[in-house]
Amino acid sequence: MRPICLSALCFLVLAQAAETQIGDQKIDRTVQLRTHSIFAPYIDQDLQNRWWDFGADAYINTNKHIRLTRADSSQMGWLWSRLPLTATNYVVEVEFKISGDNSLYGDGMALWLTQERTEPGPVFGNRNQFHGLGIFLDTYANARHTFSLPRVIGYVGDGEHEYNYNNDGDGQEIGACSANFRRTNVATKLKVTYVKGKFLDVKIQYKAWDDWSDCFRVENITLPSLPYLGFSAMTGDVFDAHDIIAVTTYSALTSGPDAHKLSSSYNNSSSGSWSGFFFKLFLFGGVCAGGYYGWKEYQRRQGYGRMPKFGGGGFGSGLYQDSKRF
Repeated sequence: MRPICLSALCFLVLAQAAETQIGDQKIDRTVQLRTHSIFAPYIDQDLQNRWWDFGADAYINTNKHIRLTRADSSQMGWLWSRLPLTATNYVVEVEFKISGDNSLYGDGMALWLTQERTEPGPVFGNRNQFHGLGIFLDTYANARHTFSLPRVIGYVGDGEHEYNYNNDGDGQEIGACSANFRRTNVATKLKVTYVKGKFLDVKIQYKAWDDWSDCFRVENITLPSLPYLGFSAMTGDVFDAHDIIAVTTYSALTSGPDAHKLSSSYNNSSSGSWSGFFFKLFLFGGVCAGGYYGWKEYQRRQGYGRMPKFGGGGFGSGLYQDSKRF
């Protein structure tokens, strides 16, 4: 009986650990998507990339960056994934750099999650009237505003209405924030987290390393499925260099009923689950003790009844033969 108790006890502990691990998966478990990530040296020995295309004025410095535009006028460049993003929930983190020596600069760059790809146009080098999400890193004010630039702007296109870039999308944005991400002393990064039907969250790093500033968050949002991931930039009479340093995309396994509240609910459920575990352990110990006592009493009675049958074998011999059944 003792081996059974110990085995069952080990199973109970492992089951509790597995339950905790499943809880971790619901909170923040992510799986990197090779098909939608890119790092230096960016290209293979054939000067190609299996998962990405780049074009127009964009070029690659294998040691440093993918430069979408040089610091020169009338430039336009793009970088697009070859495959659509099939993940339902995802996180896209991009390290970028916008730099230049002039006091007047522009126009900016964009991150795209759209059903179209590689179609040049007037919106930061991409087409207007697109289906999907655009996150714009706008550095040049085309009109007077109450807010300051540089600015991060979120816009969802329906394929019919145009983004008013001449007014910097004022009044059309789903969310925005002003952030001085140009010519910083730290790596500048943008992080876009999307959980279908739940939220879209945008953060930016530009003040210090691993110091993420909240930009905007939109609740109860559903974006078009199977988007292509892309980046583009454009310059006009004023200009900057626009670089992509690295892109990392993750599939987010947030399967809980309230994905954006799981982090806090996990802390409560974790302590509660361990309390339940110890309560179960206490009950299990009582069952083991009672069962073991009953088994000993049964063996005692059986031993007395069988002693004459075994002759010189003695009580211990009879007990051993019964024990083999367990």
